[in-house]
Amino acid sequence: MLPRPARRSAPTTAEADAWAAVLVRRRLLHAALLVPSGQWLVQHEPEGPVRVLAGSADVLELAATIQHHIRSVRPESR
Repeated sequence: MLPRPARRSAPTTAEADAWAAVLVRRRLLHAALLVPSGQWLVQHEPEGPVRVLAGSADVLELAATIQHHIRSVRPESR
């Protein structure tokens, strides 16, 4: 697997919001909510605990972790 290139700028709120929407729509997260402080509240399961993420960078890190997990457990289709 190729290493991810380093980012040149900090993730934007819009980018984090887009990733959060995809994760919820694909049912990889139950909920993701941006609060006025810039923190994100995420919940993996309806009755599960709510995690507090510090900001947009943490949302993108969570999305990357979920993607990595999905790709590592999925059988190769090549």
